[in-house]
Amino acid sequence: MDQERKCSGFEGSVIVLRMTAEPPKPTVTHRIEYAATRMLVGVLGVLGWKLAGRIGGKLARLAYWPFGIRRGVSERQIAAAFPEFTPERVRQVARRSYDSLGRTSIETALLPTFSAEQLGSMFERVDGWELIEAARELGKGVIVATGHIGNWEIAGAYTATKVPFHAVSRKMANPIFDAYLTRTRAKGGMNMIWDGDAVRLSPRMLRQNHLIAFLADQDGLGLASTFVPFFGRPAKTPRGPAVFALRLGTPMFFGASVRQPSGKYVLIFEAITAEMTGDRETDIEALVLAFTQKLEAMIRRYPEQYFWQHRRWRRQPPDTPPHLREP
Repeated sequence: MDQERKCSGFEGSVIVLRMTAEPPKPTVTHRIEYAATRMLVGVLGVLGWKLAGRIGGKLARLAYWPFGIRRGVSERQIAAAFPEFTPERVRQVARRSYDSLGRTSIETALLPTFSAEQLGSMFERVDGWELIEAARELGKGVIVATGHIGNWEIAGAYTATKVPFHAVSRKMANPIFDAYLTRTRAKGGMNMIWDGDAVRLSPRMLRQNHLIAFLADQDGLGLASTFVPFFGRPAKTPRGPAVFALRLGTPMFFGASVRQPSGKYVLIFEAITAEMTGDRETDIEALVLAFTQKLEAMIRRYPEQYFWQHRRWRRQPPDTPPHLREP
């Protein structure tokens, strides 16, 4: 049975957490999904990550066509975000976004097989790492807000080889696969903070000068959020990273790992700054907006690598004009 609990320890900034009394019990479907995934990963793992990733991309395209899983959602959202795109260009970006998601999924599943050296070889370069190093010298920890673009798991795995690393996340629907992924992340130094524990554990880790990463481009029931423009439409966006940054004086950055034509990645870090007014609510919203603008700019550069299958504008303010509602 789920319950909601409100925590107001951050000077009036209320964070609502969904508390689960006990983890869901695995079902037969969960076990079949897990077994099929492990079998597929085992087969693809012998091919090397580049070839396995390409095959994963082709398999994921089946979800676009012929099965049409979330195809309409993806195409409508792409068309709304890029009104200048022709219908053919919209379909092309949608197809490639499925390909990107398939590659990301297979590469993530293969991460436990990579050494630190192999992981490093997957990147063409890292831009802005000196910003992270300078921020850690302040001793207040580092917050990195990112989105579902490129391969966020590889970004986390690489960062975990450099600094003490934690990621705030929600548990997956399949508890068996969730436990497996948690174990594989931990082997690479990626420590998880479940969203129900974020208010309690995040400040502790930041005070120990650790880096905490947030996937902050999906709203969820029970998460404290604010509405900010995303491609011109109000999108409900988590405010936790901004709350922690302002409360603890922690530097906040945008990060993204985007795939290049070579198949390798470029990992990019950029500072997130906004004009501070001294009003806590205003300043939180300014930081959330600044992050969202960074993410939007990256998506405009790499639209094929964004997770368009998620209904990003599903929840909006009740007074949203009809032409700005969910497409």
